[in-house]
Amino acid sequence: MITAEELVSEVRRMPPASALNFFSLLGEHVFSQVDWTHEQVFGHLDREMFSAQEAAEYIEISLPSLRRYVQSGRLQLAAVVGRNQFFKVEALRAFKRARNYA
Repeated sequence: MITAEELVSEVRRMPPASALNFFSLLGEHVFSQVDWTHEQVFGHLDREMFSAQEAAEYIEISLPSLRRYVQSGRLQLAAVVGRNQFFKVEALRAFKRARNYA
């Protein structure tokens, strides 16, 4: 049986095309049967706060769009530290759901 460390070492030695093929096969045969829930992927972040850039990426919008939503009151800030804005994941999730159903 090969260890994870040995596997990583072997992958690093592969030519790029072989490594790409390996990861394609891995995704196709291992992860295609897994139906990850939002909770499984992001559940550990429920009590965390995201920066403005992280929040924009999470809700899949541009940073200028995020700032417009904040200015219009459609998205609430959790905290401001200096010039940095922070958002609660719970609020971002609710905003994203509302946007997707609108």
